[in-house]
Amino acid sequence: MVSLTKNRIESIDLLKGLVMVLMALDHTRDFFHYSVHFYDPTDPAHTSLPIFFTRWITHYCAPAFSFLAGMSAFLAGKRKKIGELSNFLFKRGLWLVFIEITIVTFAWFFDVHLRFEQLNVIWSLGISMIVLAALVHLPRNIILIFSVVIIFGHNLLDGVHFKGNILWSMIHEYGIFKFTDNFKLEVGYPIVPWIAVMSLGYWFGSFYEKSFEGTKRRKLLNIIGLSSVILFFVVRWINIYGDLLPYQHFDATIKTVFSFFNVSKYPPSLLYLLMTLGPVLLFLANSEKLKGNIVAFFCTFGRVPFFYYIIHLYLIHFIALIFAQLSGFGWQNQLLTDWIPDAPGLKGYGFHLWVVYLVWIGVILLLYPVCKKFDRYKMNHKEKWWLSYL
Repeated sequence: MVSLTKNRIESIDLLKGLVMVLMALDHTRDFFHYSVHFYDPTDPAHTSLPIFFTRWITHYCAPAFSFLAGMSAFLAGKRKKIGELSNFLFKRGLWLVFIEITIVTFAWFFDVHLRFEQLNVIWSLGISMIVLAALVHLPRNIILIFSVVIIFGHNLLDGVHFKGNILWSMIHEYGIFKFTDNFKLEVGYPIVPWIAVMSLGYWFGSFYEKSFEGTKRRKLLNIIGLSSVILFFVVRWINIYGDLLPYQHFDATIKTVFSFFNVSKYPPSLLYLLMTLGPVLLFLANSEKLKGNIVAFFCTFGRVPFFYYIIHLYLIHFIALIFAQLSGFGWQNQLLTDWIPDAPGLKGYGFHLWVVYLVWIGVILLLYPVCKKFDRYKMNHKEKWWLSYL
């Protein structure tokens, strides 16, 4: 059966913790790797295997966390009435949107004027929760149909464009909008298909009900996960549907491989979601019996993901101030008014990839005791309602 610790499912906490730690690697790369200022790390024409893999492996973070958030919502709903669950999801969704445009934006830029707003992963989680607040009132099979239709069909909208339309961008098309000389808005995470990823996770939450037999759950998760991975390879090889950019053949085989796996994240294509959610399901299927100190280490982050997310951004950016000062660029150039690659004062700044990995490991080790202490506080103070929003 699923390993339970104080009514928590450890395999879910383990996966949450793993993706949160991986996510910190991507954000560390943003602030410390020299290539950020010159080319996209997944561009087959310029990247290398270590750089490509460092970026590619972190593609699993957002889909996994959105999916697991839906799953957690279902499990939390077992202890609430549907109306209470819906109300909680709606309020938490609004809270996350607010946090994105204030606390998270400031963490990325350290700009008190907030001249460059971003609607990224926390925004998409918030909007997805607001949508899920309505969906939970529907029969589970309808939620499944809703999720599958959007995930498999949303790429039909790839050819639909409304130039300069911020509403359409929020729905399905990445965009940057310049309102004044001192204010821009980036829509990095259009809500389609992210809303369907969370609602799909909600549907899968029933696999973890106590009445659901463990062997059956593992079998189904393995079958669906493996089928998703196989379908990814088949659809990508056909190269007609499922992604904004078809893969290309290059003279060098490794570059063709890069192109094959370089699928669209903004918004996440069908192929992106098959590539990431398939292994997520396989991991869930085969991690239930894992135990030990390493598992406990990652579970600590998985039990306090939102708290971890906020403080890890501030810590990484603060360290970046120090590195910029010590490397002669000046800490002031890490007070950003534009996205990192476009910051004029940071051209030429950055370090080798091994430095990125060392900083990343240091960040994780520094955050572990803080997250562990906060986790214990949450466990010992369940009567405090506001902790459910952190």
